Amino acid sequence: MIRFFERYEAETSQFFDEVISKEGSPRPHYDKMLHRFSQFSVDDIKARREIVNIFFRNQGITFTVYGENEGVERLFPFDLIPRVVPAHEWQTIEKGLMQRITALNAFLHDIYHGQKILKERIIPAELILGSQHFRREFIGVNPPLGIYIHVTGSDIIRDGKGNYMVLEDNLRTPSGVSYMLQNRQAMKRAFPVLFDKYKIRPIENYPQELLRTLQEISPVSRREPNVVLLTPGIYNSAYFEHSFLARQMGIELTEGKDLVVNNNKVYTRTTRGLEQVDVIYRRVDDAYLDPLVFRPDSKLGVAGLVNAYRKGNVTLANAIGCGVADDKVIYSFVPKIIKYYLGEDPILENVPTWLASNPSDLKYILANLGSLVVKAANESGGYGMLIGPESTIEQQENFAEMIVANPRNYIAQPTISLSRHPSFFNDTELWGCHIDLRPYVLYGKTVTIVPGGLTRVALKRGSLVVNSSQGGGSKDTWVVDE
Repeated sequence: MIRFFERYEAETSQFFDEVISKEGSPRPHYDKMLHRFSQFSVDDIKARREIVNIFFRNQGITFTVYGENEGVERLFPFDLIPRVVPAHEWQTIEKGLMQRITALNAFLHDIYHGQKILKERIIPAELILGSQHFRREFIGVNPPLGIYIHVTGSDIIRDGKGNYMVLEDNLRTPSGVSYMLQNRQAMKRAFPVLFDKYKIRPIENYPQELLRTLQEISPVSRREPNVVLLTPGIYNSAYFEHSFLARQMGIELTEGKDLVVNNNKVYTRTTRGLEQVDVIYRRVDDAYLDPLVFRPDSKLGVAGLVNAYRKGNVTLANAIGCGVADDKVIYSFVPKIIKYYLGEDPILENVPTWLASNPSDLKYILANLGSLVVKAANESGGYGMLIGPESTIEQQENFAEMIVANPRNYIAQPTISLSRHPSFFNDTELWGCHIDLRPYVLYGKTVTIVPGGLTRVALKRGSLVVNSSQGGGSKDTWVVDE
């Protein structure tokens, strides 16, 4: 029998290891998990891997990789060793996220109304007005309850000292929650005994909490507001998630062709005729929502939808224009945003960030491309990014040209030594792989945060990129009562 963790190299001198302390001893909240895994042979692990794979295949749990010759559908990569977060650490994350979401929502209300934060030069107005996600058409529009960001997935990392920090905010159409839910079901099937040894906080009620949040923001008072999910369709990389969430909430999964606007009200076509829609959980980007207002070539949206929204006859979650708050340039101002609207210091710090639009920052960025991580302001999924220490001179020169040509579109950050967590390779070896955490925040009449989230893991050895499209995978995340 192989005792996997006896051969695991934590490398705690370089990285914060989630499982092993700098002294080389297991962290207390991992004791039971380590003991259980020490009892497994290679065959035991392979058998449990097969249980998980069968479950994922039967559930159709896939994601799409574009541009690959072998096809676009893949089984979502999953690591068998769960991440364990003790309750006292989760309490800090939870408080920090509630603070952050409250401040960002106040910021969105302000920039689409009085714009006080711009007038007082807390944030340079040109950075907001020049953001591709700032929608001038929605100045003065009042969403129900004054809430713009109903579903958020902020990405959290730990630095070399183990401090939790926010890497970025995803406020438009954050994805991944279906994998969080299915990971939990897969682990229960593969490791039932291990579940009995921990007091793990449940996450299974997320779809019901999401539906409750969506119903709370209905523009009309009905006992059961009509909520639908709007998807771009089967070729979207997150289509599995769209169909899964609609099924779990018991609502209609719709595409643009299924909806029609009449007299500034939105209806869905059904076998019973047209039925009015009150709330749309949209997984379609702003630019494709309404060909009469945004891209005229869009086949994904609904003609007239924006007028219905402006008239207050339908609610969109998340609100149009909220993407300005997850622009990576605006991210650097979130500590100031928290201080301005709440009068508080941030509970969760930002990663230090340089703005290429600032001449002194630009000079520093260009002189240090080999050691920095450079990101395009509005890209996601690991695209539009240069990881300096892993880049070639040619790549750095190409990025330098793009930065100089459009400095507003780029930021740079130090290469953070993301915390590491043991992960299986070929079910026989354990590697320390870099991870982050995407908790999901729901904002209706109250703020709800599901305990845990999606732990994403860079399954390529040494890689810092956790996105599934770039070779990443995920783990189940356990918030445990101590």
